[in-house]
Parts: sequence; C-alpha cells; structure tokens
Amino acid sequence: MDPDDPILDPIVALSNIAAATKNVRLGTGIIILPQRNPVVLAKQLASLDVISGGRLIFGMGVGYLEPELRAIGVPVDDRIAMSHEYLAAMRSLWHDTTPQYHGKFVDFAGVDAFPRPAQHPLPVVMGGHTVAAHRRAAQRADGWYGFWQSEDQATSQVKSLRAQEARAKRKQPLHVSISPNGRLSKERVERYAELGVDRLIVVPPPKLSIEQLEEFVEANAPGNVGATPAAWM
Repeated sequence: MDPDDPILDPIVALSNIAAATKNVRLGTGIIILPQRNPVVLAKQLASLDVISGGRLIFGMGVGYLEPELRAIGVPVDDRIAMSHEYLAAMRSLWHDTTPQYHGKFVDFAGVDAFPRPAQHPLPVVMGGHTVAAHRRAAQRADGWYGFWQSEDQATSQVKSLRAQEARAKRKQPLHVSISPNGRLSKERVERYAELGVDRLIVVPPPKLSIEQLEEFVEANAPGNVGATPAAWM
C-alpha cells in the first residue's frame, strides 16, 4: 500500500456497519495490538460487540513495521511479549468476575468495565504467515487469518497451522479464514474448502464507486461467484 492510501479506523468503521446491518459478522483484519492501550481497547471492543448483538470477531496481529511501532514508542523487540500480555489482560476484563493482570507491560487490579461483551468468550483471530505466527495462534487464539493467499499458499499455511495445533495439544482446531488473491470461481471456492479453509473474506479492489462496490458484493454472493468483472481483480 502507499502511505497516503486512506484506511478508516476499524472500530469506527465497524460501529457504522453494525448500525446498518443485522446479520453480517464484523471482524477486524487486523488491529496491531501493541499499538493500542489494552484497557481502552478492551472497552471499545466490548462496546462494539454489545451494540452489534454479539457479531464481533477480534482479529489481531503483533506488527512488523518498525517505523510504525517507533512512532508511538513501542520497541519492536518487545511487540510480541506486549501482545501476549495485552491479550491476556483484555480477556480478564472481558470475562473474569474480578479482572486483574500483573505483567511487565500491563499491570492493574481493582478495576472493572461494563458491559461485558455479548459473546462469551469473544472470539480472537490472529494473523501472520510465519511459523511463529501459527504457533501464537495455536496457543492463544480461536482462529487464524491469512491475507491474500492463493490455494498453494493456503495449503502451506494450513499444514503449518495443523502442526502447531498438534504441538499445542489443542482440543479444537483453529477456525481458518483467508482473503483469496485474484478472481474467485466456484471451483476455487471449493478448492479452498477442501484445503480446510472455513471462511473466505473477499477484499474489493481499492477506489471503487458505491455502485461498483455493490456490484462487487453481488457478484461474490452465493450463487454468483465468478461474475466479478475481471478488470476489478
């Protein structure tokens, strides 16, 4: 992406979408967790889950762009440990009767936040295409999200995820979400399903008009897959 490409804050954007919809699942894809205050973010996400009637999926990553992290005072070498602590602290605020957390990067007790999320637990999805990212997801998340993945790439990613699930001795497999690259067809959708992908998140091309975006959504709806104009993809 270019530095001047416009990106809305996901919590603001999804709050707007929540107000205009009733059934659509709402996911952040993704929030860079060490760039946020975990106590504030926990409140924001719980609020979004409540106003949407329990439709939120919290997608998170640890980040990798050193200039972004440096700009807000996050040491790049601490980002993973910070993310682990932040997520644990947020889950305490969401689900514990007496929330508290004591760690190196976040430390609190004697605080609480209501309302709690509508979902218990609130689903957490982790992004990242490395073995380390797969290991984090297997140990700490409910699902994994891969961005812009072909069928061949998805094959490799899912294989690595399953290996890390076995190492973590998970009882339930990770829910796998992927944004496919290129134009979809019925055959491609079926192939992703065969590979163990549970959800395809179709990303529209940038800078479409409202009319083109509506056409894109309709073209990728069940029964219409493959009708997207090739020039868009």
